[in-house]
Amino acid sequence: MSIDISQFFQVFFEEAEELLAEMERLLLALDTAAPDMEQLAAIFRSAHSIKGGAATFGQTDMAEVTHVLESLLDRLRRGEMGLTSAHVDAFFAAKDVLKMQLDGHRHATPVDMDAVAAVRARLEALSAGHAPLAQSQSAPLPATLAPSRRLSLELPALAQDELDALVDELALMGTVSSQLLEDGRLRLSVDTAQSADDVLAICSFIVDPDSLAIVEDGAGGYTSPDGSYGFFEPLPEPAAAHDDAPVVVAHAESPAARSAAADKAASLDASSIRVSVEKVDQLINLVGELVITQAMIEQRSSTLDPMLHERLLGSVSQLTRNTRDLQEAVMSIRMMPMDYVFSRFPRMVRDLSGKLGKKVDFLTYGAATELDKGLIERIIDPLTHLVRNSVDHGIETPAVRAAAGKLEAGKLSLSAAHQGGNIVIEVSDDGGGLNRERILEKARQNGLDVSDAMADAEVWQLIFAPGFSTAEEVTDVSGRGVGMDVVKRNIAAMGGSVDIRSARGFGTTISISLPLTLAILDGMSVRVGEEIYILPLGYVVESLQPAREDVREIAGQGRVVRVRGEYLPLIALHELFGIDPHCADPSEGILVILESDGARAALLLDELVGQQQVVVKNLESNYRKVAGISGATILGDGGVSLILDVAMLLRGYGRRAMAEGAVG
Repeated sequence: MSIDISQFFQVFFEEAEELLAEMERLLLALDTAAPDMEQLAAIFRSAHSIKGGAATFGQTDMAEVTHVLESLLDRLRRGEMGLTSAHVDAFFAAKDVLKMQLDGHRHATPVDMDAVAAVRARLEALSAGHAPLAQSQSAPLPATLAPSRRLSLELPALAQDELDALVDELALMGTVSSQLLEDGRLRLSVDTAQSADDVLAICSFIVDPDSLAIVEDGAGGYTSPDGSYGFFEPLPEPAAAHDDAPVVVAHAESPAARSAAADKAASLDASSIRVSVEKVDQLINLVGELVITQAMIEQRSSTLDPMLHERLLGSVSQLTRNTRDLQEAVMSIRMMPMDYVFSRFPRMVRDLSGKLGKKVDFLTYGAATELDKGLIERIIDPLTHLVRNSVDHGIETPAVRAAAGKLEAGKLSLSAAHQGGNIVIEVSDDGGGLNRERILEKARQNGLDVSDAMADAEVWQLIFAPGFSTAEEVTDVSGRGVGMDVVKRNIAAMGGSVDIRSARGFGTTISISLPLTLAILDGMSVRVGEEIYILPLGYVVESLQPAREDVREIAGQGRVVRVRGEYLPLIALHELFGIDPHCADPSEGILVILESDGARAALLLDELVGQQQVVVKNLESNYRKVAGISGATILGDGGVSLILDVAMLLRGYGRRAMAEGAVG
């Protein structure tokens, strides 16, 4: 029976991408002055795994590059040459080429063959070199002193090409010799410093592990007279051991060993499964419909006599609890750690700082903080703009920093933390900070209405204006003024907000606040006339009924209301949407105090209906974009309710602008 191997291609692509990301992470953490041999070995294993998978699935171009890469890595981890920055740069270049080749096979994107050839030549040239071994505490032992062992492998009969391939792989781990046994089986002897498990992992690519036996039949290489390699006291020999008895390290034919290995593998395999995003989205949509149906049942059952229908109402209450638990569990499936985003920036910062001649220490905090997958994918581009601007415009060159009494290396940090129902992501640097005078001057040149009396927070917001840039020259990094306005627009589209804090000479911090998920939110139902709207609960500060004397009319500016000594603008929702209210007088209605981006206002309503979880439906895709409305939801009675865009309301949209976009 033939097996269609193409069905496993997607698994290979995903695993190869994960291995390349892990390789980049390890390379960024590598210290060229005192390299950690475990890190080098881990990088080698990643390259070798990619090579094995690529060869299995016929991706020979990737296998050829990884073969040269692992050969160089093998020499480094054996201590045959010292690690230099040239090696690390070449490894980064090889990782980029492998990613390009992987995307070529996965998405049919073009592959630059000249870049592939250049990387191969670069790796081969480095591998052929004989750099002196750096003397440090973490450097490996010289080859003549490295403790090694001789492993004997008994294999079934193999085809010549398979045997050659296996010998080539094992040769990367040590010296290999072969012998043909009388029964047709093969015996390979490997003098290596690697463990039997490492050798077994290599052989498993070609040989069925069940037909393979590995024994250690002596130690090769240098040993001190007492047999302890000069580091340890000699161990006493076991009383029952014979001098000529080999020590069994691994034997795949042992039933107990097979059972233990199988149980371990099964437990690892059972810990996670790969599920397509489409299936997860379908599950979330179904749970959303279930939440709506549960709300309908709860509303209809609320009119029943609790004495006559006690058991039914108890079941409805249980259904409500179970639905809430199910909704939270399903939503958690879409939650991903921010490390998915943060992990791509260390490499970018390294390359940018090197290109600009700057020194930057990049730090991350809260990488385990989780955010909805849909938001994580959409936040990558805005964060990329902010990080690039911090490196290019924020952090100064080493000479400028030294003259200002700072350390030559600037600090750039990315952090994420939960605050209520939101996640706050901050990009912070200790650079020169924003220049208030230059920003105001540029704003006047662009025809913006500004004044010297503006607060700093208002001045900083000017950099988000379209086409705004204070860069003295345009570079391929930034300076064209097409980044920050895109940042603001994209974040606003996700229901988020941006805040800037800056001090001249001390640095800048840009905070992004986003809802944890776009699918379901906690809302407050409010009534205006015969219409019911939803207010996202995260924006609500309090509700009150004002006294008549607390409401003031400002000529040409509208009304304000005094709340504990502070005057807040009063927004009458019925005027914005052209609705006949039950209470036009604020002293007879209800005011809900809202806050967004540091701005506060009072929203005039007729009545507070209640608090509930609502499933957010996209209004723009089903109808059209409506100013002041961020989405819609289905209520328990089956009616449609609009979700108010509080951030847009507080940004000061006038009655005319709102009337043009209002639903008639």
